[in-house]
Amino acid sequence: MMGRQPGFAVAAPAKLNLYLQVIGRRDDGYHLLDSLVAFADLGDTVTVREAETLGLTLAGPFADALDAEPDNLVLRAARMLAEAAGIRPAASIHLEKRLPVAAGIGGGSADAAATLRGLSALWGLDVPPEDLAAIGLRLGADLPVCLGGRAAFVRGMGETLIPLTWRWPETYVVLVNPRVAVPTGSVFRGLGGVFTEPPAPFPAPDSLAAAVLGLRERTNDLEAPAIRSVPVIADVLRRLEAETSCLLARMSGSGGTCFGLFGAASTAAAAAEAIGNAHPRWWVGSGRLLTDEPAAVLPIDDIPSNRNNELCQIS
Repeated sequence: MMGRQPGFAVAAPAKLNLYLQVIGRRDDGYHLLDSLVAFADLGDTVTVREAETLGLTLAGPFADALDAEPDNLVLRAARMLAEAAGIRPAASIHLEKRLPVAAGIGGGSADAAATLRGLSALWGLDVPPEDLAAIGLRLGADLPVCLGGRAAFVRGMGETLIPLTWRWPETYVVLVNPRVAVPTGSVFRGLGGVFTEPPAPFPAPDSLAAAVLGLRERTNDLEAPAIRSVPVIADVLRRLEAETSCLLARMSGSGGTCFGLFGAASTAAAAAEAIGNAHPRWWVGSGRLLTDEPAAVLPIDDIPSNRNNELCQIS
């Protein structure tokens, strides 16, 4: 058991599928994936504090897209963790929602993962990582990798994680979402039962150029059906590719957020500014690709007041 603290804050970073190939489907209808997942240093923040009952408050630019009803993924995660631990769920949870909802970047899963990690600390639980992952998988396929918080190859429905055995080169990203909902179910149905052969092992890159080459040899199989469903995604990809410093543009998950990879923070920030100015209705952010370390679970007393809302900041 860990010592109890009055509260904790955990960043919930955006999840990026650097590639995503659908290699089959189980008899129960769930699709089998092969994907390389990393994270970006922009996203939401979950804060948990002691309370007599379980409650959730919401703030941030995308808070209006959610509600604090019992089926909210954050509250479901809290109740499931308490049930597994045999305790009464009691905590005040605050979600600063900066990521767009249902956008292919794992926002809800990242929030639920941050909740599980924050409440484990708040309630003084010493839950083995594999047990947390099992709880998470009941909430969604992205939960295990979001709980791990490190770059990994993801297989199966999301339950099999294979850590990188080499270091990903330093990379910066621009994320763009056209603020149009993408129906995940129709995107998967748009595959028409056609699946990709499992790829060869990803070669260990010795440079960012080599890493990008490895990604170009793979695809996001959901990109084409997503564009058929929401054509503006193609406009987003073309706009990212128009930036001369963009090394690769691709859609993440089932859409509609797309990302561009860049070799420097300055070129990524400049591209994000240019795209945001040209398309003010789009959501645009830039940051660094995170591959090695999960977000820290920080006691609230250790966080300067001017950083409380900047643990995972978006431009």
